[in-house]
Amino acid sequence: MAAEDRHAIVKDLLSLPFPQEARQLEGFSSSGPGHHVRVLQASQDFWDDRSEETVDAAEQEIDVTYRELVATLTAHWGDPEAVDLEPYLSGELPAAEPMGLLCLLSGEMLVWRRPETGRWVALAVGQADREFPVELLAAVGDAPLP
Repeated sequence: MAAEDRHAIVKDLLSLPFPQEARQLEGFSSSGPGHHVRVLQASQDFWDDRSEETVDAAEQEIDVTYRELVATLTAHWGDPEAVDLEPYLSGELPAAEPMGLLCLLSGEMLVWRRPETGRWVALAVGQADREFPVELLAAVGDAPLP
């Protein structure tokens, strides 16, 4: 997927209505009241090969894509804020979605606040467990952020 395609997905998530009912899962997307999360890129899983070379190559590939998308969003919306997800994981802050999901996968996200929509857009890189793929995630939400 090209950088322009990822940017278009993020912009679509920003304008997509939130479901009013329970969380919905479809492919690489999750949505619920007040949030959307989309996997923009995922590495291979590491069930069969957890070698340092394989993991490093996967992490580097995701990192390059992440940095390209950060640069694109920053060019359009200005500098992001870094948000530490640890307080959501430890219970210091309420883990309303999508923070409940994101804090299980990543320790930090970059956030662009979009006041004209009442929403924020975040990017995070995470991994559910060492055997699972490394993922580049985009999230859109309307819950207050610190």
